[in-house]
Amino acid sequence: MSDLERNYYDALNLTIAQHPSESLDRMMAKLLAFSINAKAGLAFTKGLSSVEEPDIWIRSLDEQTSLWIDVGEPSPDRIKKASRQAGEVKVYSFNSKSDVWWEQGRSKFALLKVSIFRFDSQSVRAFTALVERTMDLSITITGDSAFIATDTGECEVAWEPLQVV
Repeated sequence: MSDLERNYYDALNLTIAQHPSESLDRMMAKLLAFSINAKAGLAFTKGLSSVEEPDIWIRSLDEQTSLWIDVGEPSPDRIKKASRQAGEVKVYSFNSKSDVWWEQGRSKFALLKVSIFRFDSQSVRAFTALVERTMDLSITITGDSAFIATDTGECEVAWEPLQVV
């Protein structure tokens, strides 16, 4: 894992479980969101198994949430609640319906202290095509894109900032 923008370099050993109702695209979008925000204390949560938690977060020892990350297209109400619970909130949308979700919620999200990013859905699918049960991968982040290399191939996933606070 190399993030050239933040000068962050690490070797991560992650075990990621796919929820039965979760698509592989969503799971890989979560991995990308984790990589973009990688730092000490960052952890995957129970995800879809617990609707009261984000997909990824940083919690302090006194159980305060400093970073809340949702992957997908959450409702403005969910993000409003998250922004009251966490110091920083980020959303990463990833599928072909992201444009419609963004246009419908844009005015409500503008009132909230939340950063929203949209992954290119075709690039996420290209990343998903590289997935194996056990895999080693290298992720290099520069600007608004991640270059991913695995034993079976490589791809690049770009994202667009929709709202940054």
